[in-house]
Amino acid sequence: MLGAGLAAWVISSRNEAPAAGQKYIVDQPEHMETLRSEHDRLSATVNAAESQLNIERSAQKQLVIQVKALEVDNAKLKEDLAFFESLLPANATAQGVTIRRLKAEAVAPSQLRYQLLIMQGGKGPAQFNGSLQLAVSVVQGGKNAVIHFPDHASASSDKFKLAFRQYQRVEGTLNLPEGAAVRSVQARILNNGQVRTQLSTNL
Repeated sequence: MLGAGLAAWVISSRNEAPAAGQKYIVDQPEHMETLRSEHDRLSATVNAAESQLNIERSAQKQLVIQVKALEVDNAKLKEDLAFFESLLPANATAQGVTIRRLKAEAVAPSQLRYQLLIMQGGKGPAQFNGSLQLAVSVVQGGKNAVIHFPDHASASSDKFKLAFRQYQRVEGTLNLPEGAAVRSVQARILNNGQVRTQLSTNL
């Protein structure tokens, strides 16, 4: 009787064991699906963070570029302000054309940059039509020389023409012979072939 009962319990246990194992196997796909969902969620979060970081880096680069551009503009504005501070003539009733400012500087071994501010005083002056001539004193090969701009054969003489009522700002770059060392620059304002005013500056 006891033997029959023990045998029945063993058979029952064997029959129930596969059912428990089968339930464990059935649960595995659900667990994997949960892991996949969590992986996808984390991947999306990482991708979004990287995208935001790239946007911020790009914005920072643009900001650096804008700051540099503003610094250049600011320096230019300061230069213009200094240049145009002389717009108010010392004598508002003074007649005639004058050169209020002349600036020249070497920007390369064979290049000279110049800036002028030319004014015409008096109340309601008529338009002035004339031209600018630059005489550059140089030392070349141990000898002194004067180079005129424009020369008679120059095709760029139009850029030296003047036409204004109260003031005109003139600037440009001159190409010099190789090895020429600039000593001074003289600016002359001509009208009908006559020199109306002139101003010199040393380098």
